[in-house]
Amino acid sequence: MTIRTLCVILLLMIFHTAFGQNDSIYIIQDSVLIPTRSGISISAIIVRKKAITAPLPAILFYTTYYQGPGDAVFGKRSADRNYAGIVAYARGIRTDMRQYAPYEHEGTDIYDIIDWISKQPWCNGQIGMFGGSYTGFSQWAAVKHLHPALKTIVPQVAVMPGYDTPMENNVQLNLAFQWPNINVYQKKPATAGLQFEWFASGVAFNKLDSLSGYTNEVFQRWLQHPDYDQYWQSMVPTPNEYTKINIPVLSTTGYYDGCAISAMQYFKLHHRYNPHAEHYLVIGPYDHWGGQRTPSKVLMGYPLDSVANVNMMALAYDWLDYILKGKPKPALLHDKINYQVMGTNEWRHAPTLEQINNDTLTFYLNQQTLAAKQPERKSYVSQTVDFKNRETQNNYFTPDILFDSLDASNGLVFTTLPFEKSLSINGAFTGNLLATINKKDMDISLALYELMPNGKYFFLTRLLARASYAGHPEIRQLLTPGKKNSIPFDNTRFVSKEISKGSRLVVLLNINKHPFEIINYGSGKPVAEETISDAAPPLQIQWHNESFIRIPVYLSHQFFSGDVNATLVNC
Repeated sequence: MTIRTLCVILLLMIFHTAFGQNDSIYIIQDSVLIPTRSGISISAIIVRKKAITAPLPAILFYTTYYQGPGDAVFGKRSADRNYAGIVAYARGIRTDMRQYAPYEHEGTDIYDIIDWISKQPWCNGQIGMFGGSYTGFSQWAAVKHLHPALKTIVPQVAVMPGYDTPMENNVQLNLAFQWPNINVYQKKPATAGLQFEWFASGVAFNKLDSLSGYTNEVFQRWLQHPDYDQYWQSMVPTPNEYTKINIPVLSTTGYYDGCAISAMQYFKLHHRYNPHAEHYLVIGPYDHWGGQRTPSKVLMGYPLDSVANVNMMALAYDWLDYILKGKPKPALLHDKINYQVMGTNEWRHAPTLEQINNDTLTFYLNQQTLAAKQPERKSYVSQTVDFKNRETQNNYFTPDILFDSLDASNGLVFTTLPFEKSLSINGAFTGNLLATINKKDMDISLALYELMPNGKYFFLTRLLARASYAGHPEIRQLLTPGKKNSIPFDNTRFVSKEISKGSRLVVLLNINKHPFEIINYGSGKPVAEETISDAAPPLQIQWHNESFIRIPVYLSHQFFSGDVNATLVNC
């Protein structure tokens, strides 16, 4: 018995224990086929309470995953809140997988699903959507062409195809193979050894599926779009479509959610193109699960502040009650931005992202220090990356948020002097790296930590980005070998944490070379086609001390007496 099979059996046992005894109170219609104008029907489960005969608002949970009969639980939860609960599956799921094309048809299919639901005698014409990850993405696809019956969406930890999955800042992730392997082709999860076999062999990334013995067509199709091009952009709202999204929206995500940059991008774009959008955001110290369900009280070794223990599913239903039934707005939503500052045991609130901080600290990567002032004398530090050497890896990865020592993993470490006063980091850091290299491209990893007075490290966030797409993810512009290249970045994850007096900030700068993401050898060819034969000579980098990072912070009024950086850091 495989681990996956065992997990499914355990889930079904949990569902049966929690809900099976009460099935007699529901009307459950399984394998309902909802017609669409494409001619391809969508499989759905519809759950209603027998005791309620009047038309009700409906909650649509649209998913790309089928786990078995226990999926009715997503409809039961809605029925238990006196809604009609609908679980609808992506095109091809539970019908004909040959029709399945991840992300490509949600915009039209969901419109037709909503239209069908709105005309059923058990629906009062009001429909809401909620859910996370792919289900979160599906809601943004649904509002590209807004159906009048759709009154609100609650996209949680929402994917933005091509933006964070299956690549982040144009760097392809091994998830690009693993995800369709399981969900499209219904094959066993590839063993952990497969990615290490790929790493050791040095074959091209686009041959990863061949190591498993079959052609993964979805994986191959995605690799044909390394730019954030029209293929990806067509799946989510355009600027003009954002202007027309006037229904209330609640987004939730977490600082350690893999989809956090996408969830934030939806929020930012909606407000950019529709300044009066009624769109609320809740973000805290959550991973992909915690940002859509019940967070763990200890996340990757970090004990959450007690106020952060918010059940995100319950919050979603409270929001749906607020919009669809006129109940009070959830108490947590004091303002449009609601964020939990780690280490303070409090939530803070602001009307806009710009108002969550009142200053920015700039630090220059000067030798081994993060200097609070721009160095007067120009210099650089050197780094060599030998991609042929498979005995070593360049990997920032840590399974924990809190740890005793920092493994530089062949990277470069830059550290501030201790802070003289506490402050809070609120937002996503940005910056500009200036580098001279002997190749045409590289994939950069830049991780940010707090080194606390007790000597422990606190992982804050990380940048992963391909240098040739810096500032323009839609088109690749290769670096010029031997020339100082500017590599600006701004697409990092939001984080909020109190930085204590005596702490230091630490940057670990590195170049990707490990089994978990594509390897960019820098030849200038399509990266997915590069092999270890493109590795020579080793990548030589000069990181210039004009490189800097900018960190958004909130400072109390006591800091505003002269130069902020000089006040904060004893330098």
